[in-house]
Amino acid sequence: MATARKARSEKTAAELTTGSSAGPVRELTLEESLGAQIRLLRRRAELTGADLASAAGISLGMLSKIENGQISPSLATLQSVCRALNVPLSQLFATFEEQRDCSFVKAGHGVVIERRGTKAGHEYQLLGHLLGGGTVVEPYLITLHEDANPYTSFRHQGVELIYMLSGRVLYRHGDESYDMGPGDTLLFDCQAPHGPEVLLEKPMKYLSIIIYSRQSE
Repeated sequence: MATARKARSEKTAAELTTGSSAGPVRELTLEESLGAQIRLLRRRAELTGADLASAAGISLGMLSKIENGQISPSLATLQSVCRALNVPLSQLFATFEEQRDCSFVKAGHGVVIERRGTKAGHEYQLLGHLLGGGTVVEPYLITLHEDANPYTSFRHQGVELIYMLSGRVLYRHGDESYDMGPGDTLLFDCQAPHGPEVLLEKPMKYLSIIIYSRQSE
């Protein structure tokens, strides 16, 4: 019993420290980083493991171990893999050594951009952008002014979270509609048709965060 209480106490302390039950993120080893980068480049080149292994002159088993970070390949092997992928060897190591990306936007200084729905009076301010990583996160502050019109034909990759800041809207996703006011949140799959169906109280503002794989860009 004492052991169980101690374990629960340690878990609670970890959650308070990280602000999440997910725990701290482990940094990738050099081998894991190289392997992940090789796998990403191979998939971008639309090559199977067998294709790349054959082109690089190594066995499929060795390539699998490299991509999974299970072995430390020689520089000669990495050079052969890079030649097969048509990328410089330095690119693999640059990814491991690069600084973590960060974006800071002062209040009121989001970049106003054109997106589907702009012509319907929807204003989009992009609040940040990261250049690296396998996942794209697009945070928008969306304002629907007095002259805005409903638009329910948005469809794209990924998932989206909407957090209502002001105003009130009947927001449609697929076959369902949701009456949203300040403080309400909606999280959904973006491949179903969605968008503001009835603009109940204008003007309105809401935060929209879209997340998708960089490979689907």
